[in-house]
Amino acid sequence: MTFSEQANHIFNQAIKDYHIKDNIDTPIENPYSQNSIENRLYLKCWIDTVQWHLEDIIRNPNINPNEALLLKRRIDRSNQDRTDLVEQIDSYFRQLYSNVKVLPQACINTESPAWAIDRLSILALKIYHMHEQVERKDTTKEHIETCNLKLSILLEQCKDLITAIDQLLNDIAAGQKYMKVYRQMKMYNDPSTNPILYKNK
Repeated sequence: MTFSEQANHIFNQAIKDYHIKDNIDTPIENPYSQNSIENRLYLKCWIDTVQWHLEDIIRNPNINPNEALLLKRRIDRSNQDRTDLVEQIDSYFRQLYSNVKVLPQACINTESPAWAIDRLSILALKIYHMHEQVERKDTTKEHIETCNLKLSILLEQCKDLITAIDQLLNDIAAGQKYMKVYRQMKMYNDPSTNPILYKNK
């Protein structure tokens, strides 16, 4: 099993585990050892899964405004946690390939391995929830057909993304590509760079 195939397997495991209770406040029970890359991948997808459902809830047109504000702040924290985890995963790859001799003709990729893996996690969620739509018994035949077509495209996209990630990792391992990690430096969460925060101290 390649790295991205293993990651996709872990993502599907996390999504399935979450939906046992299907509750945004369910405590995570990460089955992987604390310092392993598997642990980080499972946690990454668990956070993504909880946030997926937070995004559903906040779009309720009848939601209480106070509740919506609390949810928005929770989503902001979740986004920061997701970003932090992506950077942890990239740090794993930097360490893994730290002794690779980069070839003179090596080039950089448009995104780091972990940001591609982040897209794979979200894609796993799209596939799970689109499959739910295909299985619905309370909707129209047209809806089922439309969602089934979308599901086929998502599955093909997943296959292609898995291949592309593994090709990127192989290229990095061979010194044909090199990676740089740019911290996201999100300004709106930082009280020293968000004008609304530092002007209202």
